[in-house]
Amino acid sequence: MTAARTPHELFISTAPYYARFRPGYDPALYDMLAARFGLDGTQRVLDLGTGTGVLALPLARLVGRVTAVDPEPGMLDEGRNLAAEQDITNIDWVQGDSTTMPGMNLDPVRLTVMGAAFHWMDRDQTLHDLDQLVEPDGAVVLASGGAPGDVEPAPWLQVIADVRTRYLGPERRAGSGTYSHPKERHQDVLARSPFSSLETARWDRTITRTLDDVIGLQFSYSYSSPAQLGDRKDAFERDVRQALTEFSPEGTFAEVVRTEVIVATRP
Repeated sequence: MTAARTPHELFISTAPYYARFRPGYDPALYDMLAARFGLDGTQRVLDLGTGTGVLALPLARLVGRVTAVDPEPGMLDEGRNLAAEQDITNIDWVQGDSTTMPGMNLDPVRLTVMGAAFHWMDRDQTLHDLDQLVEPDGAVVLASGGAPGDVEPAPWLQVIADVRTRYLGPERRAGSGTYSHPKERHQDVLARSPFSSLETARWDRTITRTLDDVIGLQFSYSYSSPAQLGDRKDAFERDVRQALTEFSPEGTFAEVVRTEVIVATRP
């Protein structure tokens, strides 16, 4: 029997898998931000909910300084390691979250970027607080894989979902409970915030993974993390491997991956 896990434990256990197996965002995202905001190596950027630095690391090559904030020390450690491997030295890795941000004495920033983290926050309060931090000509930038259902899922994903349901139940797990995506869209929250002028861009690409890549990807999610699975992790991996091998004996798994960005500025 797997004991209930806190979100802290879940995210720590995903950190090494997150850094290695998540695909990151389309490079076109960074080209767009550089052109749209004149990024020339002098600006400051806040990456709120940075994880392992998926956004912070590429942006660090375009701006003067990035403050990468995350509540999980394990995620920050992975980010520091990746930065060292890439010889990136202009990122400050800071433990914290949206609730501690107002007390961090941060310098004004041109951009505040967030990956798949905004839905965990008190979104209205976070945007109110960012209004005090983002420069007049700056923006809040939300990057994601798009809304659930926007992209037709690859059929092999259902194979994994069937195995996961046997182990963890039909609901998406979150700590000792379950997780539901917010019913109100980010766009609607932004529309009533100081950052109510919205632009959206999307890019799709096909990524082909090996069986090992697909397995590692599952452990990068909080809802199927090693901590969530506990002593059933090895059995879960065995069953997923068997099911996927039966589905695709050649051992390759293609998926269309979307990058969606919402750029929110003041009117």
